[in-house]
Amino acid sequence: MGYLYLFMAILVLIVIGLTLFMYKEAHTDRTLVQKLPFENLPPDFGELTIFFISDIHKRLISHTIIERIIGKAEIVIIGGDLAEKGVGLDQVKENLTRLKQVAPLYFVWGNNDYELDPIKLKELMVSMDVTILDNSSVQLKTKTGSVFALIGVDDYSVGQSDLEVALEGTSRTPLKILVSHNPEIMNFVTPEHHIQLVLSGHTHGGQIRFLGLGLYELGGIKRIGKSLLFVSNGYGTTSLPLRLGAKAETHLLTIDRS
Repeated sequence: MGYLYLFMAILVLIVIGLTLFMYKEAHTDRTLVQKLPFENLPPDFGELTIFFISDIHKRLISHTIIERIIGKAEIVIIGGDLAEKGVGLDQVKENLTRLKQVAPLYFVWGNNDYELDPIKLKELMVSMDVTILDNSSVQLKTKTGSVFALIGVDDYSVGQSDLEVALEGTSRTPLKILVSHNPEIMNFVTPEHHIQLVLSGHTHGGQIRFLGLGLYELGGIKRIGKSLLFVSNGYGTTSLPLRLGAKAETHLLTIDRS
């Protein structure tokens, strides 16, 4: 009986230790610095630096991250799931205020964003000069004056996305960046769209992975057809504030011709 109690005590300690580790992994403040070269860009394109954050959910963005990236990004892209049910608009406003210190904000809807009142959420973002890319695009310029198209689709998983509408007016731009909360938008991206980069989140990298296995693929970069798909593990969590094998992350992305 004594051995049984010892075994149970050890098991409890292992569970507690693993839970604490998973909680820490879910609340880390990582910013991955990544370079994405595209050889087909014009010689005078220069560099474009983007801060990409997705799947914030219930988290309050750390001041550490903001201080780390101030002055380094030209735009900030929020890849959906800025919030979820139970998150107050005051917290959303605080997160947007912090991100606005970095650069102008661009947002696409995620499935969990619709758990809030979408009208009130949209009103808040408009009042804070956040550009909402809901099946639409904007043409922006790099520091060297090169034009690129930033394209956003509404959330795919709730049946709101319309890629063809979003792409209208972007045919002449040398660089097209598509932002979709759900990476399954790739089912509709064709070589004829000439989209070089797709930024997504949604999957949380599986969030909790055992022996390298999870409900979704780990976040990362892969080429599909003529497009580069970039999927983030995301910053927050859903259901449980725990992660294993898919650490929370944000991204400082530099796009150039090299």
